[in-house]
Amino acid sequence: MARGQQKIQSQQKNAKKAAEKKKGQAADQKTAAKAALVHTCPVCRTQMPDPKTFKQHFESKHPKSPMPPELADVQA
Repeated sequence: MARGQQKIQSQQKNAKKAAEKKKGQAADQKTAAKAALVHTCPVCRTQMPDPKTFKQHFESKHPKSPMPPELADVQA
């Protein structure tokens, strides 16, 4: 057990590196997910990633509201 202190220091160093890597990665995923939500519903302000999902949302959640012009030619 001559290397006991070195082992403990190495484990602490690796745990610190892993925590920093994990912390940075979570922020990148959040910003990427937020950037992917480009379509916003004018009625409820919900954000959607693509026009197909946007049209499905609008037809199911707001059937009495008039369809926005950008969704008129989208195939759902």
